[in-house]
Amino acid sequence: MKKKKCVAMLLAGGQGTRLYALTSGIAKPAVSFGSKYRIIDFTLSNCTNSGIDTVGVLTQYEPLVLNEYIGGGKPWDLDRSYGGVHTLSPYQAKKGGEWYKGTANAIYQNIHFLNKYDSEHVLILSGDHIYKMDYSKMLAEHIANDADCTIAVIDVPWEEASRFGIMSFDENHRITEFAEKPAQPKSNHASMGVYIFKKDVLVRELTRDEEDEKSSNDFGKNVIPYMLNNGMRMFAYSFAGYWKDVGTITSLWEANMDLLGENPPMNLNEKEMRVYSRNEPLPPSFVGETGSVKNSIYTAGCEIYGTVINSVISEDVTIGVGSVVRNSVIMRGTVIGDNVTIDYGMIDENVTVCDGAKIGDDESSKDRIALIGRGCVIGSDAYIPSGEIVEKK
Repeated sequence: MKKKKCVAMLLAGGQGTRLYALTSGIAKPAVSFGSKYRIIDFTLSNCTNSGIDTVGVLTQYEPLVLNEYIGGGKPWDLDRSYGGVHTLSPYQAKKGGEWYKGTANAIYQNIHFLNKYDSEHVLILSGDHIYKMDYSKMLAEHIANDADCTIAVIDVPWEEASRFGIMSFDENHRITEFAEKPAQPKSNHASMGVYIFKKDVLVRELTRDEEDEKSSNDFGKNVIPYMLNNGMRMFAYSFAGYWKDVGTITSLWEANMDLLGENPPMNLNEKEMRVYSRNEPLPPSFVGETGSVKNSIYTAGCEIYGTVINSVISEDVTIGVGSVVRNSVIMRGTVIGDNVTIDYGMIDENVTVCDGAKIGDDESSKDRIALIGRGCVIGSDAYIPSGEIVEKK
């Protein structure tokens, strides 16, 4: 078989505890986003648009919905006879088996996958970021620099820099310093969690790291600092497009709101760098005579008889007469009854909100989102205050 130039490994096993009810039964990359997508659609689509046709998706926490969604990979043109998309879970081998201990250990446990395709380079991605990026440009720069490792970086506001892995680099973009979530950051060049390694270097470093009993087997905490301290060729690749870590309720809400307006920072409808997704056939959406939609997006299968303002409405959502939805994200399959008010709400999939219920209040804001978990039923005339989290029992 022909040797692959680059294989991608997508880390999708995180529990996503900061998303609370949204990830109580599914993996974070499977969470709905932007009316008709799931978070993982962005990295999978980036791979397809970058000419990378072999992707290992490393799952662990609540993988069922994610595995079913990915399936054979056809929506992303990743249903290949040689390569394509593969879901990779922890497994029992002759030498024993265990849960992934860290990001580096997750890749280490799947070295057999890398060896199967014998790629020259390995692209490592995170499954919980929203962005569109052509990885082939990063790969070309990685090869031109003869880099052992290339890390994608984006400049973040200085006040947020301590939340990220922060790099300093010289005029040739060679990395001179790296600090994981520093209290006093020396730059605002933040790691995007996108790495390209020479495959042989990666295998060697993962094996070495695995043998270190003191290591927490993490790229940011262990592997990358070790490589930098030992003089390996490590370069930064600067990215200037839209990128959002959606690991919290507030950041996920913000990323959805970023899709609204006349000139959103990321256009999901452009033909170049298209975002693909798996969507079931649904009838066209319908806005009734009593319905009104302002500065919002909605998609197939919706029936809107109420008022929607500054909100993102997913597939197959019904909003009843006299209901008002403001500054909210309503996920697929949810039914909102008549005379319901929702302010700064995040309503998960297949929720029923009965007539007269009120979600949110005068204290509502992006930092006090009322969150309703999937499958919940909110009773008639119920009141859910801002910041409240409701999960199905």
